[in-house]
Amino acid sequence: MTVDYDTLAKTISALTEGETDQVALMATIACEVHHADDRFDWTGFYRVTEPGVLKIGPYQGGHGCLVIPFERGVCGAAARTGEAQLVPDVNAFPGHIACASSTRSELVLPVRDAAGDIIAVFDIDSDQPDAFRDEDEEMLSAILSRVFAHA
Repeated sequence: MTVDYDTLAKTISALTEGETDQVALMATIACEVHHADDRFDWTGFYRVTEPGVLKIGPYQGGHGCLVIPFERGVCGAAARTGEAQLVPDVNAFPGHIACASSTRSELVLPVRDAAGDIIAVFDIDSDQPDAFRDEDEEMLSAILSRVFAHA
């Protein structure tokens, strides 16, 4: 199954219209994205709760790590650099944190608020190697930008 990003974007837009609570937005996005594609094994947010620290936010799938410092892992790299991290093989990523042993590939996108500050990262894990494409990064980044521009 591949994601119908047009439908996904419209669904998320309709569900989140007028909502400004960041946790409510994160919960809705995590659920909709998780169920949009069989490649997505774990889908969720890590929130910036203090400088240099990410803590687990709303997610779908098995348990995640509770705390991730910006200096560690794929999520930390996305938060630290402000750049998307598309990782075809997590075992080849220096400092990868194995929150779930089933994870083979990962896509992590920085989430910015209306002021442009990073408030979270959106993490999608797959139990398949090389599961993510540039299209996933581009389309999901656009959805996140639209939703959190007003939160």
